[in-house]
Amino acid sequence: MTNNKHIPVLLNEVIEGLNIKKDGTYVDLTLGRGGHSEEILKRLTTGLLIGVDQDEEAIKESSLRLAKYSKNLKIVKSNFVRIDEVLAKLNIKKVDGVLMDLGVSSPQFDEGDRGFSYRFDSELDMRMDQQNNPLTAKKIVNEYSLNELTRVFRDYGEEKYSYQIAKTIVKERETKPINTTNELVDIIKRSKPSKELKKAGHPAKQVFQALRIEVNDELNVLKETLMKVTSLLNKKGRLAVISFHSGEDRIVKEWFKKLTVIEGNRYDLPLQNEELEFQLVNKKVIVPSTKELEENHRSVSSKLRIIEKL
Repeated sequence: MTNNKHIPVLLNEVIEGLNIKKDGTYVDLTLGRGGHSEEILKRLTTGLLIGVDQDEEAIKESSLRLAKYSKNLKIVKSNFVRIDEVLAKLNIKKVDGVLMDLGVSSPQFDEGDRGFSYRFDSELDMRMDQQNNPLTAKKIVNEYSLNELTRVFRDYGEEKYSYQIAKTIVKERETKPINTTNELVDIIKRSKPSKELKKAGHPAKQVFQALRIEVNDELNVLKETLMKVTSLLNKKGRLAVISFHSGEDRIVKEWFKKLTVIEGNRYDLPLQNEELEFQLVNKKVIVPSTKELEENHRSVSSKLRIIEKL
């Protein structure tokens, strides 16, 4: 069973940042359980919200939650990188706002059989789209080379003991395949010095994050999606992106900078008015308030950046 108490991260900041018009067209590219979408829909009269998600369970739950807003809502099962195709099928050329919440939704962590969480014993899966993606965490763990595993854990998980963990995995799978989350957690724990295991936080967190990113090709998909989304905004249209991983935030920050700054030899200069196509809505990254951090532990590493088309 899923958990219906999913709390949307940075909800007030997102709604304020999108500057919602009651007759506007908006896209929630990460519909999830519909928390952000519901707040957008409350502010629409004749407007339209398109909710996109590739997770069948998320679509089922959000459809029920948002049923009373059906006249202003269209839900589409798709990867958000296909936003251009989604809008073309709906005969929509431009939109007034887009939200991307790059975190895995709470219920995906809370469902043991999805393999996202180190808190439950299940088969290593971690696919957002279980129907169309053939690459699972189990396949990566059992088939990637020592160098490939080290790269994934280091680059996507920023795991200090990437090589040691990868080496133990390669040795372990010579005896038998590594099939479950508990088996992997045990390997991770055995690969780290005891002083690391005493630190706050779960020792498997970064490796599980890295595997999820690799399984779903999240960083490459993010880059491509950002390019598409910014080309689909109306004048005064806004894109809000919530990231949870330094690699994601770096990609968002660099893309936004590319759209709002001319890079000189010695200085980064703001674009001249006649050349300016976009502007940053928040020059300083938005992070959760102390109150939100206390009420929703999943918001801890979240960062929000917003850009507007001029």
